[in-house]
Amino acid sequence: MMKKRKWPVYLLLILCAVVTVGPFLWMILTSFKSYEESIQIPPTIFPEVFTVGSYREVVDKFPFFDFYVNTFLVLLFTIGIELLICSMAAYAFARLHFPGRDVIFIVLLALLMVPGQIFLVPNYDIMVKLHLADTVTALWLPKIFSAFGTFMLREFFKGLPRSLDEAAMLDGCGFFQIYYRILLPLLKPALSSLAILTAISTFKDLMWPLIVNNSMDKMTLSAGLAMLIGEHTTYYPQVMAGGIIAILPMIIIFFLFQKQFVEGIATTGVKQ
Repeated sequence: MMKKRKWPVYLLLILCAVVTVGPFLWMILTSFKSYEESIQIPPTIFPEVFTVGSYREVVDKFPFFDFYVNTFLVLLFTIGIELLICSMAAYAFARLHFPGRDVIFIVLLALLMVPGQIFLVPNYDIMVKLHLADTVTALWLPKIFSAFGTFMLREFFKGLPRSLDEAAMLDGCGFFQIYYRILLPLLKPALSSLAILTAISTFKDLMWPLIVNNSMDKMTLSAGLAMLIGEHTTYYPQVMAGGIIAILPMIIIFFLFQKQFVEGIATTGVKQ
């Protein structure tokens, strides 16, 4: 009787799976089609003849190796420095007492209500004055601090018992030692969550790389893929092939670190 009642749930899950996986399968199949077949009406699901010509053309036209290197450098610097700065700021807001702490934190929270596009022009102006425009450094430097990351880690810090700080002080530890040796190791789930969210946001960021950089060899994968969109004609098999080449490393990384990804997302927003 219970199994009969569950079939609507299974049907709904199957439909959700089709909606989720369907576009990805369509992208794979289209990448093996010819241009004429990709714009054919009515559309065909499976290509008449599987061809890898789109992959060859994309790799020959665009420096995907540079795209990969730039993207992973941006991910490395953004995640590493952001975790350091946000965790130190969160520790100060959660465990230390100093004049104006609450006012500064309220101003910090106010940044969460401001659209990020507002900062594009000031950030670009700063990069130009620092002579960093059209460099890989300009891709990650404005992203090394996150108001959301500071707020999230502060909530995790507040969930840790104060007795840990008191016991460490009795042993002669200073504030930095308490932060680095005692509390930070307990924040691994929160740090993993923030790292995953930052990686996703950085990997799919398109507007900032297109604004700050002009050279093809200084672009990330997302900006490089935008170059595949023609002004008058778009060769859809090449666009789909470029998309598959771009997301392939992330898919491999996901399957290698699937457990850490699931645990990190599952603990997001949960106080310890």
